[in-house]
Amino acid sequence: MKLLNQEKLSSQDTKNILLNITKEKYPEAQIAALLAMLQMRGVTADELIGFREALMETRLPVDLSPYKPLDIVGTGGDGKNTFNISTCACFVVAGAGYKVAKHGNFGATSVSGASTVIQQHGVKFTADHDILTRSIEEAGICYLHAQLFAKAMKFVGPTRKALRFPTVFNLLGPLINPCGPAYQLLGTANLEQMRLYVNVMNKLGIRYAIVTSLDGYDEISLTSDFKISTSDYEHVFSPEDLGFDRSEPGQLSGGESAEEAARIFDKVLAGEAEKSQRQTVLVNAAVAIQLIEKGKSMAECLDIAKDSLDGGHALAAFNKFVEINS
Repeated sequence: MKLLNQEKLSSQDTKNILLNITKEKYPEAQIAALLAMLQMRGVTADELIGFREALMETRLPVDLSPYKPLDIVGTGGDGKNTFNISTCACFVVAGAGYKVAKHGNFGATSVSGASTVIQQHGVKFTADHDILTRSIEEAGICYLHAQLFAKAMKFVGPTRKALRFPTVFNLLGPLINPCGPAYQLLGTANLEQMRLYVNVMNKLGIRYAIVTSLDGYDEISLTSDFKISTSDYEHVFSPEDLGFDRSEPGQLSGGESAEEAARIFDKVLAGEAEKSQRQTVLVNAAVAIQLIEKGKSMAECLDIAKDSLDGGHALAAFNKFVEINS
């Protein structure tokens, strides 16, 4: 009734709603009505936090806190079908000596999501703590396939599929990394989403950087000016501000198939990518590194990222990751 009366829900309200959904207390029609009304009105930070709390409470937990890991993830749904920029950037960060716990899933609107490109290389998804720990220790990175950990999502899956439009659960994906990373670089497709996530992250107390390209990419694409909002600063940059050329949208395509996307991914890590692909990965990795290295300038963090990629360290981290997880 609160939603029908245009009232906002508290975080406790939405937490209880989702916990009740997992107990199958509501018919599917009521769940569909709830999701539709929230989508039309727009979700608040408190409402999103409540849903997140329920998902984290019911998740399969994994403790990686001793490593203070970082995650890089986009909201998805920007419709741009880019290659796996965030996942490439994760291996650049890992190759630079930082710990990464990448959380991901199969693509929503792109040919290749993070799980897609990982699986293309023969990696087997796992929730085995020993394997995850060995991976983050020896390769600098482990991979947390969302479907193994977010137990509550299966209770809303059929309704989401039937509705055929984005719902609040599309916004939750980047917030429910089961290890609760110490640092998070999050990409949003527009400024409205950015403001929502800034409010959420500030309330959660997670050290964050949130990025959006002003032409609608949920990462720094270098196809336009872009905004970075972090725990420390907020600024709009142009590609030229950081010494980069502007990219053309078509140059960031993930291709027509998962196999083609995997080939682009391999070329980036092998140092054989097109200039636009390489620089896009580097700038996203640099923002992630700066999130950890609070005192370093963006130029210094770009140098660290370039050393990881050009020195073969990112590729070595990926090869070790595949060895451990295959």
